[in-house]
Amino acid sequence: MAGRAAGSTATLAEARQVAGGAPGDCCGGPSSWTTGDKSALGTAAGTASPLWFTVARGVTSEVFYPRADVANMQDMQYVVTDGKSFVDLERDATDHVVSMPDEKALEYTVTNTAKNGRYRITTTYVTDSGRPTLLTRTRFQSLDGGQYQVYLLANPSMAGGAANDTAAWDGTGLTASGTEELFGAKTTVASALRASTGFVAHDNGYSGAASDCLVDLRAHQRLANQFDSTNYGNIVQCGQIPVGQDTTFSVALGYGSDARGAAASADGSLASGFDNLEQAYRRGWEEYVGSLKAAPGSVAGDERQRRAYYVALMALHAAEDKTHRGASVAGLATPWGDVVNGDALNDGYHRVWGRDLYQQATGLLAAGDAAQAKRMAQFLWSSQWISAPVQGDGTTYPAGAFPRYSPVSGVQGATPQQLGCCEQLDQDSDAILLAWMTGLTDATTYARVKVTAEHIRTSGPATTERWEEQYGRSPSSIAAEVAGLVTAGAIARANGDTAAAQQWESTADSWRAQLDSWTRTTSGYWGGHTYYERIDKGTDPNDTGQICFDEGCFYEHDVVDFGFLDLVRLGVRAPADPEIAESVTPTAAARDGNAPTQVTTPNGDIYFHRYPHDNYGESTTACTGWPANGPQRFGRLWPVLSGERGEYELANGRSAAVYLKSMADAANDGYFIPEQVWDRADAACFGLGRPTGSAAPLMWAEGQYLRLAQNMDAGKNLETPSVVQQRYGG
Repeated sequence: MAGRAAGSTATLAEARQVAGGAPGDCCGGPSSWTTGDKSALGTAAGTASPLWFTVARGVTSEVFYPRADVANMQDMQYVVTDGKSFVDLERDATDHVVSMPDEKALEYTVTNTAKNGRYRITTTYVTDSGRPTLLTRTRFQSLDGGQYQVYLLANPSMAGGAANDTAAWDGTGLTASGTEELFGAKTTVASALRASTGFVAHDNGYSGAASDCLVDLRAHQRLANQFDSTNYGNIVQCGQIPVGQDTTFSVALGYGSDARGAAASADGSLASGFDNLEQAYRRGWEEYVGSLKAAPGSVAGDERQRRAYYVALMALHAAEDKTHRGASVAGLATPWGDVVNGDALNDGYHRVWGRDLYQQATGLLAAGDAAQAKRMAQFLWSSQWISAPVQGDGTTYPAGAFPRYSPVSGVQGATPQQLGCCEQLDQDSDAILLAWMTGLTDATTYARVKVTAEHIRTSGPATTERWEEQYGRSPSSIAAEVAGLVTAGAIARANGDTAAAQQWESTADSWRAQLDSWTRTTSGYWGGHTYYERIDKGTDPNDTGQICFDEGCFYEHDVVDFGFLDLVRLGVRAPADPEIAESVTPTAAARDGNAPTQVTTPNGDIYFHRYPHDNYGESTTACTGWPANGPQRFGRLWPVLSGERGEYELANGRSAAVYLKSMADAANDGYFIPEQVWDRADAACFGLGRPTGSAAPLMWAEGQYLRLAQNMDAGKNLETPSVVQQRYGG
């Protein structure tokens, strides 16, 4: 096991070992991130280890430390060669099978079998529950009796970017370090790679250059050049693992604020042993899951749906930052990250959106985790603007507003670019709804709620809508605003402020009464011509106002989405409201050059596009992600919309089972529900109904799945605010 593989042609003596730095091929080529479709992710259930890992296409992808919004790795994988005829990159040369040893723990095993049948690599992922270390156990098997060399290849992107990293050999393993301006402060992140077998050869080089070990291996089928260190640039590192016919070993990737701290983490985790850390990791997750509601009857009897439920629960808990409690990121991924530059810090989805946070928190509330949901509400209110004006990225945020999104540390110390533009009043309203749902009705919170409710009253109802693309009056935004003002009134009454309550409730009543005249067209293209629009930039839904996309401009009354269903979910309209029902059929039939809004797959699953002319997705011709290929892009199907439709059906006393099943069937091999699934059989970028390169898991979708599963058992939508429902008979 510890001996060098027989037949290896490269030894330390034969290779050119350079104690100094890599040669003058600095500083490496440009970097990127990896696909947003994560088939595995994990972190310790507790807070002592601020490290998160992800897996995509069979290999380690982004690793986050010391916060859930700072990625430090592009990818890490094995390179296999026979030393004479081939050099295989694990991601590309193998078929991947992902499994979960325990459905109540975020532990994954990835089995990668060479497409040519020569070898198999089986890796199990956990994190050290007490140290910032990713620990893996790998079994390498020769399946054909051949003798092979195995190299661990790491592609760091330290402190959120790859352009200014350094690498070194410290006598035992590989270290890397990088410093970036992170959220108002210079931050250094260091990593250390250790193997239980030790490395019998190593290299630090620049990506794509002659010193890159993969370039070297492909040229020579061995490490002909080995360098101990690099200067600043886009670096890559590799170490040779001694293997025989069947070898099992552990690898520790430790992190710290400097190389010494990172090495201490990695060494400590290796010394503790994989078995011990695996048991502690599993135990932490099992205790967390066991403290909440059991899987409801809606999913308990079906393995796929049940596993998707437990994974959704754990993914939402994993999305919470360990230092900034309550800050839960929208996803531990960058959608289509493999076409997104990785030289510097990138937002991806590892930021906190107020809307997503609300959707996640309501899912956790339904599942029984009131404590995390309350922390999420408290985080939101800590991010509120309480004085004006505050200049965002092209936007002045007024008092009472919330940023489009923020780092996990909130608004303090964040730059305008890290907060985004375009305040959205539905997010402001969601914060009020979540305060009410989690019992944050105390005087201190109410003082903040009052500022936001007044801001909504005086600024609404027109706003940038929930897809963050268009400004105007939309049914979904108005539903949230009305519900937010009514719940703000309930909080005001609990604090003895009847006058404010009456004013907000009066505004809510007025907007609700005017909703149809603002957003319900009687001259639309679809169906019977009468339905709710997606959004109207004016006040007349029958005029010739237009909404524009990459492919052109279209009449507002011809562009629809299902956002109006929020009117029922939030109690603003009754479930059986005929005007809601009248909008369902034409909205489902609406189509553009891509596909109808509603798509039913051959197995009966039902999915929905966001709206006609959506272009947030892959190109049909090139199979590459947004923003590549301009107008050839199309938005794909969003499983979260199946959940929204399920809640509408449930509110009307009808079965939502097909929509819950559709969401579970959309999940990838790690049971994560993605942002988008492929929508057509005539372009084989992905399988019909299978995840695309967008974000998986999308935490919004995970919250929706938990909610729908629990709502089905309850026989009602648990997140519908009772005060709104009582006021409007919803």
